[in-house]
Amino acid sequence: VQLQASGGGLVQAGGSLRLSCVASGRYYKVVNMGWFRQAPGKEREFVGAIRWSDGSTKYTDSLKGRFTIERLVGDDAKTTIWLQMNSLQPEDMAVYYCAAAPNTFTSNRFEYRYWGQETLVTVSS
Repeated sequence: VQLQASGGGLVQAGGSLRLSCVASGRYYKVVNMGWFRQAPGKEREFVGAIRWSDGSTKYTDSLKGRFTIERLVGDDAKTTIWLQMNSLQPEDMAVYYCAAAPNTFTSNRFEYRYWGQETLVTVSS
């Protein structure tokens, strides 16, 4: 599985940003895709995930209601997921990663086998 993330940038506090991640390759074994983020000096933390079988989602509690994950399963062996981020605050500033985990729907970053490159989100106050 190859993952390509994009969409990061600079946004003012209270604004919105939409990240995308394109998955290609043999993703049929991947049951969920997730987003993680890592702020300077902090550990990488779970943002949310979406399950392929039914499109169900889960989020870390503190982000519920502001962050939403959506997906589009293409017919060209590519799948796109988006992370819609609203009401962004300075504490949301981090590098964001998309990831894919085989056979499990989880918030545990150690169970994600495939990772995309980072995309930086900067929030100005």
